[in-house]
Amino acid sequence: MAKESSHRVVMIVSAGSNPFEMGVATELFGLRRPEIPVDWYDFTLCSPTPTVRMHAGFFQLSGVAGLTAVDHADTVIVPNRPDPLEEPDPDVLAAIRRADARGARLVSFCTGTFTLAAAGVLDGRRVTTHWRWAEAFTARHPHVDLDPDVLFVDDGRVITAAGSAAALDTALHLIRADHGAETAAAVSRRLVHPAHRDGGQRQFVEHPVPETADTSLGPLLDWATGHLADGLDVTALAARAAVSPATLHRRFRAQLGTTPLAWLTEQRVTLARRLMERGEDRLDVIARASGLGTATSLRTQLRRRTGLTPTEYRRRFAPAR
Repeated sequence: MAKESSHRVVMIVSAGSNPFEMGVATELFGLRRPEIPVDWYDFTLCSPTPTVRMHAGFFQLSGVAGLTAVDHADTVIVPNRPDPLEEPDPDVLAAIRRADARGARLVSFCTGTFTLAAAGVLDGRRVTTHWRWAEAFTARHPHVDLDPDVLFVDDGRVITAAGSAAALDTALHLIRADHGAETAAAVSRRLVHPAHRDGGQRQFVEHPVPETADTSLGPLLDWATGHLADGLDVTALAARAAVSPATLHRRFRAQLGTTPLAWLTEQRVTLARRLMERGEDRLDVIARASGLGTATSLRTQLRRRTGLTPTEYRRRFAPAR
């Protein structure tokens, strides 16, 4: 039995929900991981109906919890719907609004973004959804800032994933946020899934593109992550890729949905977090090894991305002495 202090994750499933996405959530949040020494999640499936006929009718679920489970969740996950333009179940929308009102974290997979938007919890937020539904989403919800080119978007308490497979990337991101980079890396290794996938949704959009040479960032990213302590900057990355800084910037935006500098900083903070999780407590050593330079820069960047000071982060994620 999960401890009372476990982070409670509740996934709402209803008629037509995608079983793959349900499997992702169950695998990452529901399975106990005895090899990982952290208090794992308390995972629950819930539905507005006692029996749920899953997508394409291959099987059905019974015995899942009712929607009242949402009222006790720390994180609420909403999966896709076969036709996102259909009006969602009013009881589901009401449950999402209650969760939002009390500050729960809201997560959508694929076209589940339409459900969150219908509940009125996305206005003014940056989100993503499956690229095939991007235009329909923008037309239906013009007050939501949609980015259709990325795998997922973390906008604070609301995290939205693109296609069904991006649910894996998003779930690993949540584990990293909750338990640290070392734990997320351990889970990704167990899944035989990369902790970070190169590319965004744009590569899957169905429209003709001119034939060009391979511009994959994969080799550059692999090289850069091994040289974070070397004082890399955007100019050095561009030189390594044999392109101009402007071209590199465009490629990062197209493939990763971010800038080269933001990506570098994120990788350095991730490395700094990993070092702290392994027990290193000398901030100057961590700052040099991660390429952040100074303890002051480390404190600033860590606080900006996690909301924690180094002392707080070590207390939460570092091994007990």
